[in-house]
Amino acid sequence: MPRTITRSDWLIPAALVLFALVPVLAGLARLNDLATGTSTPETARFHASPLPVAIHIVAATWFALAGAFQFSPALRRNRWHRWSGRATVPMGLLAAFSGIWMTLAYPWTNADGEAVYLARLVFGTGMALSLALGVTTVLKGDIAAHKAWMLRAYAIGMGAGTQVFTHLPWFVLVGQPTEGPRAVMMIGAWVINLMLAEWIIHRSSEKRRAEPRPTRRAILKIS
Repeated sequence: MPRTITRSDWLIPAALVLFALVPVLAGLARLNDLATGTSTPETARFHASPLPVAIHIVAATWFALAGAFQFSPALRRNRWHRWSGRATVPMGLLAAFSGIWMTLAYPWTNADGEAVYLARLVFGTGMALSLALGVTTVLKGDIAAHKAWMLRAYAIGMGAGTQVFTHLPWFVLVGQPTEGPRAVMMIGAWVINLMLAEWIIHRSSEKRRAEPRPTRRAILKIS
């Protein structure tokens, strides 16, 4: 009998989609600028080499939106989760590697510095490794590890969404950040996301340990 879809099945995906909306819309606006040739001193570097940023925006948008629905309990119980995951993981890898490519190839903006440069390389590499481990663990049948690594990858990928909130108070109260504050706000967003991911992973692990295991008598009775 099909399982009834409950509020929890759509609440988390809906919240994640809303959370991703600002960076997704900003990315689509950037794609429109590239298509129309609208350039400013801040975006001239993208127009000089548009392919990496176009790949990054498309892949990151897919990963953020399709990835949100991977957290629906109802969808995880049917084939949609598996087939969607087979498309979402490659898009996540494209987002990670294109982000690394952009970091290495594009000139820095005025507010960027060594800390932001290194952070982008570290977290981009961490996202790619998490996705790779998410695939290898599920192939080995370790579902708990698969969920943990995919959650870590999604947490890193959603860093742009959290960066909107870490930057917003500074923009409102102070204005354009300089190199030091920008590094703190950029790195802080990734750290916040990963801390939340690790808390969820730890909580899930404790919940699994607390679940009663079937006794030998119960196993024999079922058999």
